[in-house]
Amino acid sequence: MTTETNKIDAAGDVLAERQGNAGLITLNRPKALNALSLSMVRDLFNILRAWQDDPDVHLVAIRGTNKTGRPGTPESLFGGFCAGGDIRFFHQAALAGEAALDEFFTEEYQLNHLIQTYSKPYIAFMDGVVMGGGMGISQGARVRIVTERTKMAMPETNIGLFPDVGGGYFLSRCPGHVGEYLALTGEVIGAEEAIDYGLADVKLDAAALPTLWVELGTTLWASVAQADQWITSKFISESSRPVCVTGHIDQFFSLLRIKHIVDALEKAKDDRWAARIAGVLRKRSPLMLHVTLEQIRRARSMTLADDLRMERDMVHQCFYLRPGVESETVEGIRALAVDKDYMPKWKPARIEDVKPGMADAFFVSPWSAQTHPLGNL
Repeated sequence: MTTETNKIDAAGDVLAERQGNAGLITLNRPKALNALSLSMVRDLFNILRAWQDDPDVHLVAIRGTNKTGRPGTPESLFGGFCAGGDIRFFHQAALAGEAALDEFFTEEYQLNHLIQTYSKPYIAFMDGVVMGGGMGISQGARVRIVTERTKMAMPETNIGLFPDVGGGYFLSRCPGHVGEYLALTGEVIGAEEAIDYGLADVKLDAAALPTLWVELGTTLWASVAQADQWITSKFISESSRPVCVTGHIDQFFSLLRIKHIVDALEKAKDDRWAARIAGVLRKRSPLMLHVTLEQIRRARSMTLADDLRMERDMVHQCFYLRPGVESETVEGIRALAVDKDYMPKWKPARIEDVKPGMADAFFVSPWSAQTHPLGNL
């Protein structure tokens, strides 16, 4: 059985192999926790489009390398899926006015849509860190595998952004008001919570992943349908998602406004969880908390394509409504990843200072339906 590398250098950030009837993708930027660059987004899109049209590819899988272990050894080939987008690039490009910033988000969201609507079984090995853009390239998978090492989050409010890459779509479909909770706080969850919340399908021991990866490349399927039947029998039929009780989260995150949520959390007596979560929200951009709450609630009744178009409008406004250093997102990235002083200067500074209607401008599209960069989804 031969291995075919699809025009991706073996030392590149995205490795693609054909093994039997399987197309196998490895994210190979471990020092950056496999954060997605524009070139990686383009590589992934081109690979997946080519394999979608290839009659000999019946299944696709994706994994990420990590920083431990000798490169190429089994222990280095799992354990670090994808930490998101390259936020330092966002900061630099926004301040320099580079067109590549717009290209990144347009092409990343096109990639997210392709994965969510992929015509062949797609398996995501969500081992290790799975955050932000890593969720965007895994939530559309036929099977989302998590392990005891999974650390999952949509932490964008921490940098003055919102949970994009289709986050409005998949978070709003979590049970109860878990979507608002995860979107607003950026809390990190493990495998069991991910399965309970409908963000993963099956938990496997991390030690079992190398054997499964080899099995994907050595099992021959006569068709895409047969590969899908194999997946169903191996993973789906054995997984039973328990009813998730979300009452404690819903008690707070079902409330109408951010101020109502934070007030209720701060008034909850003898509730350490509520006190901690209130403290988390107090550190986030007050303006972007309001934007994010509106995003999740609008997305709950949207199609995937409409949600991605909305998020493309929103991310444009994040960088251009208040351009340069005035942007909440630029300031958040500066504080977290550039200067690392962890003291962002949010405007407004307090939740109480956000006036009604301030979030509305983020949902205004700068494009017509005919000129929208995602109009063809």
